[in-house]
Amino acid sequence: MPIPSGAPVAAPRVPEAVHRRRWAILGVLMFSLLIVVLDNSILNVAVKTIASPAPTGIGATQSELEWAINSYTLVFAGLLFTAGLLGDRIGRKKVLLAGILVFGLGSALAAFSSSPGELITWRALMGFGAAFVMPATLAVLMNVFERDEQPKAIGIWAGGVGLGIAIGPITGGALLEHFWWGSIFLVNVPVVIIALIAMAVLVPDSRDPDPGRVDPLGVVLSIVGLVLLVYGIIRGGELASLTDVTVLAPLVGGLLVLVGFVWHEKRSSHPSIDISYFRKPAFSAAVAAIALVFFALMGVTFFSAFYLQSVRGYTALESGLLILPLAAAQMIFSPRARLVVDRFGARAVCTVGMLLVAAGLAAFALFGADTPLWVLCLVFFVQGTGMAHIMPPVTVAVMQALPRERAGSGSAINNTFRQVGGALGIAVLGSVLSTVYRGDIEGHLAGVPAAARDVAGESIEATLGVARTMGPAGKPLIAAANDAFIGAMHVTALGSAAVALVGAAVVAAFLPGRPPAGPGVPDQARPEGEPAHRS
Repeated sequence: MPIPSGAPVAAPRVPEAVHRRRWAILGVLMFSLLIVVLDNSILNVAVKTIASPAPTGIGATQSELEWAINSYTLVFAGLLFTAGLLGDRIGRKKVLLAGILVFGLGSALAAFSSSPGELITWRALMGFGAAFVMPATLAVLMNVFERDEQPKAIGIWAGGVGLGIAIGPITGGALLEHFWWGSIFLVNVPVVIIALIAMAVLVPDSRDPDPGRVDPLGVVLSIVGLVLLVYGIIRGGELASLTDVTVLAPLVGGLLVLVGFVWHEKRSSHPSIDISYFRKPAFSAAVAAIALVFFALMGVTFFSAFYLQSVRGYTALESGLLILPLAAAQMIFSPRARLVVDRFGARAVCTVGMLLVAAGLAAFALFGADTPLWVLCLVFFVQGTGMAHIMPPVTVAVMQALPRERAGSGSAINNTFRQVGGALGIAVLGSVLSTVYRGDIEGHLAGVPAAARDVAGESIEATLGVARTMGPAGKPLIAAANDAFIGAMHVTALGSAAVALVGAAVVAAFLPGRPPAGPGVPDQARPEGEPAHRS
């Protein structure tokens, strides 16, 4: 990965004792990261069980289920930036330990929730802890690896993120087949205990030696702006509309607060983040690529779950297993992406990666109710391969543009754009899916009882639920619902692919090209004082 123009002089060499155990430290960081990322998706497979009356579930309504998922996302996204700043200031190890401890406590409490309100509260607590874990793992990584090994380590880190996203539904489905719904949270507790012990023993502490004065106004503005923005996005997804006043008000308010945050940071003598980094095309393009790829990917992950379970009739566990090729591709190619970048340059590699993601998304526009499983697996593998050649290079570009002392801030920026992009993808593409589906299914609801007609048109799950209550008379409605959903999925898939193509254009225009020298970081490009590789 070439050094971005104007990149700061790197920090001194990593202490020898830390350098020797760097791969063990990465293993501990991956262990911690995996449960946080996995828990982002694991609840999705348990919603039907949790909605069941006691003792099977806790009788949660659709709205309560949505907020059990969204309370985690809202707190997590809103605090990511602040968590990164605190790590730089008070120490990344301290923040990591505190975050994983809070996450474990929230998991234990969520497992034994006796009401939907309790589950929503403890999920928010889990999001609070996760917000301090996610950026700290990447910040610690940047401080235990030398610059020439950072691309390889970041590739492994990115592969772990992809693995967590993919195996969440598998883990949740397997647990629900053998245990009660709370097991999907309780399983985190022993993992957290092991992670805490390993962190205390292996992970070194690091922080910015000269953090400067605290920027309380900047911190408050970032939290308020991100919470309002993400709430508006979530609300838009719930209503399948971005024009409702309860959606527009927080969206516009959040954007205005974030504009105020940028204005304040540019004029502050002690800013939380140096806005000038966004003037570098490579940095801004990398951040945009992160947001766009997760916008497209999370949107397709959202509708593919309904396609596999509602239309194709697979269980949560079976549909999770079908996404394994995506995880396998990321685990295979992410750690090796740096080698391809060294040869061809970040611009070419990321552009091809984005085109692969776009092709995988567009393939969903050709899927029907009987598409062979091997085709699905191939498409997921192509998507995973594309992501594996996007996320490591763009993450390296973001992290190496900032000095090592500000690694927490860089990680927070990386993860904030990832989270906001993913939430926006679910909201926008979910709205497109819902709108097209409702328009197609309306003409087939004539035989549905008037009292159930509005409910039946809300989603494919709602339509199928009403159709099952109608007995044999509901069979034509089931066929119509499947056809309407597949048509809506085709439109949404093409929208997702278009977003990925925008991402390809961005990285093709602004990311750096082929390195000027051979493999690794070229000596002539290495900043003064940056050490050469050591084994």
